[in-house]
Amino acid sequence: MTTPPIILVPGFWLGAWAWDEVAAALRADGHDVSALTLPGLESADADRSSVTQSDHVDAIREAIGSAGRPVVLAVHSGTGFTGYAASDRVPEGIAAMVYVDSAPGKGAMDPEFEGVELPLPSPEKLAEEENLDGLSEEQLETFRRRAVPEPGGVLRQAVELTNDARLDVPSTLICTGFTSEQIKAYAKEHHPTWLAGLEELHDITWVDLPTSHWPMWSRPRELAAIIGDIATAHSSDA
Repeated sequence: MTTPPIILVPGFWLGAWAWDEVAAALRADGHDVSALTLPGLESADADRSSVTQSDHVDAIREAIGSAGRPVVLAVHSGTGFTGYAASDRVPEGIAAMVYVDSAPGKGAMDPEFEGVELPLPSPEKLAEEENLDGLSEEQLETFRRRAVPEPGGVLRQAVELTNDARLDVPSTLICTGFTSEQIKAYAKEHHPTWLAGLEELHDITWVDLPTSHWPMWSRPRELAAIIGDIATAHSSDA
């Protein structure tokens, strides 16, 4: 039996480097792993003025195609929108979706956003808006130093979803900053765009991993074990 390749997609402001510890742990367990840096996030100097969510979807779709067989696609935070759109484009290329403190989003993240880019918030605002449990000051400093502004077009654009085959892709939500019960209750009461796909997916597994919004730094080994187990569960004859 052969486990599917694993593709790791970072959330806002991050490149492939954000997954380094998780990727190393998965490779040590024998998994085929690649991490992506999405268009416009290559460096602070990159031209991101025309980058859209469709560009990010295309980058993920290309990585899936390059794998040569169905993959486990793990997306973090804001890339829940992009990952879900990728599952609409190539559902046959995805053995399983993993949403890391994320969810299958639909529509535009922020259709009223007017800027060319969205910088990382100040340390004070970040602490106010996100769960930082388990993150060291050194990790937060690395985050601030290496963060790249998110392209504004990614926030503004809504990618149309047309392929109902995405609804049958097995999906796991790893809840870190909030519990799974809190997420379910919030989705039921508020119906936000970032949780919209939960109302239509047919196969959802919930996993609680209490820690920060960036578990790839605060609990990398545990996160790697969960993702690795999902890949193992979707092994197939090569």
